[in-house]
Amino acid sequence: MRISKATAKDMIQNSKGKIFTTTYIKKDKSKRVMNCRLEVKKGVTGEGLRYNPDEYNLIPVYDMQSQGFRMVNVDTLVSLSISNETYEVI
Repeated sequence: MRISKATAKDMIQNSKGKIFTTTYIKKDKSKRVMNCRLEVKKGVTGEGLRYNPDEYNLIPVYDMQSQGFRMVNVDTLVSLSISNETYEVI
């Protein structure tokens, strides 16, 4: 199923702490697959940043494999797997 970038962003922001998988293009043009989630209690995403991630269409998430905070660029999303459904982001 295909969804827009705005719909994907809304789905991520409304995931309520559930784990989801994103595939996106990194700055170095490589493809990255990341299992992540929001609402991690240990540490606060976005704390100490000198910019507002939302202004750059970024979503701060917790990377479950690397056990650290990362930013997902909504503009470079390729796919999103959430709630046992996989979506192609266009």
